[in-house]
Amino acid sequence: MWLDMATLLLIHGPNLNLLGAREPRHYGAKTLRDIEGEVADAAKRLGHTVSAFQSNHEGAIIDFLQKESPKAAGIIINPGALTHYSYALYDALRDTKLPAVEVHLSDIASREEWRRVSVTSPACIAQISGKKEAGYIEALEILDAEIKSG
Repeated sequence: MWLDMATLLLIHGPNLNLLGAREPRHYGAKTLRDIEGEVADAAKRLGHTVSAFQSNHEGAIIDFLQKESPKAAGIIINPGALTHYSYALYDALRDTKLPAVEVHLSDIASREEWRRVSVTSPACIAQISGKKEAGYIEALEILDAEIKSG
């Protein structure tokens, strides 16, 4: 079912509030607000709106998903380090029953061994890694196609 002006949730996990200053060689030079603005602009061109949220707290992210997912059509999520151990976040993503795309600014497959495992990606329709902020736009395009074909 195609939705006019679908709302997409854009969620960022721990430490992503420090983007722009945090290890630019891995995460790029853009700030979180820069990325959120780029995603919102691209979403608007596709006919969607974005509701962005960042927290350093796992429970706050889960609370946001539970509260906002009934009003949304899809999720773009960069879980940060929660990617590697949060089965609670995996469950929360599954419970939304929404298509979700997991995004990582850095290439997690070529970093430390522990970063190579994602326990949250099985709750998602795709994972994008290592494309810096362009990964968010790719995630948006994947969700747009999924929403419009659904």
